[in-house]
Amino acid sequence: MPLQFNSVKLFAGSGSTDLASKIAAAYGRDLGDLTISRFSDGEFQPHINESVRGCDVFFIQSTNPPTDNLMELLMLIDSSRRASAHYVTAVIPYFGLARQDRKDKPRVAIGAKLAANLLTAAGANRVMTMDLHAAQIQGFFDIPVDHLDASVIFVPYIKSLGLENLTIASPDMGGSYRARTFAKYFNAEVVICDKRRKRANEIESMTIIGDVTDQDIVLIDDICDTAGTLSKAAGLIMERGARSVRAVCTHPILSGKAYETIENSALTELIVTDTIPLKQESTKIRVLSTAELFAKAIANVNEHGSISQLFRIEE
Repeated sequence: MPLQFNSVKLFAGSGSTDLASKIAAAYGRDLGDLTISRFSDGEFQPHINESVRGCDVFFIQSTNPPTDNLMELLMLIDSSRRASAHYVTAVIPYFGLARQDRKDKPRVAIGAKLAANLLTAAGANRVMTMDLHAAQIQGFFDIPVDHLDASVIFVPYIKSLGLENLTIASPDMGGSYRARTFAKYFNAEVVICDKRRKRANEIESMTIIGDVTDQDIVLIDDICDTAGTLSKAAGLIMERGARSVRAVCTHPILSGKAYETIENSALTELIVTDTIPLKQESTKIRVLSTAELFAKAIANVNEHGSISQLFRIEE
């Protein structure tokens, strides 16, 4: 007998409870019941409080720091496999360790590949994520990966701003392809901020490639960590004569003094999604929800529908 719609169960990891609740609401059902028991030394043990035998199970958890988020997800996957779940999907809105996607210096780990191996070893049948730092990370998995694109959320919002002289910008050379992808929706020009780093999270110098004079600039990036790159790029762009500068970043890691940096920057606003919960409020940060997109993707996976149709941007 084929599995029915009611065999689907959604569970929230403790790092993504708010987003998971929104996804479940958009999907039209309640989150499953689970508990995380904690020992006095910090060790934890997830426990699913309802049967998942024969069910299609979706665990929703971003794997941003602390590493407990990744470990919790792995243990939830393992527990469901041992409980005879039919099909297990790890819904990872933000895939942590994605910046460690290659061996760029001697004697370093490829963290993204290790995380992919761990998820597969734990028993995940499928991974669903959004805006990987490098798209080729999908090739690290030997199981299906649904790679959702946040541009379907950002593009309508940018259009709603009605910017007269819109120009898309990339904060570094590596993000130029992402910026060009956005630019095609607006038939806009692209400028690039070429930066040189001393070390991780520290910029030595930056130059602008292209003309930003009298333009409304929208910087496009996948991750905002310390906000140093965006802040420096925004300041330099305004110095070069731009009318305004905004930034779009899918994953708001926002570590260290990022909130203070954003508030003191030349940015009009920073537009992010809810793949990672904000640590505090900011007058310059606008959050757009990914819940409906993930809910549609989960429904399409369960009903064996197309995921690619979710990449279409409505006019």
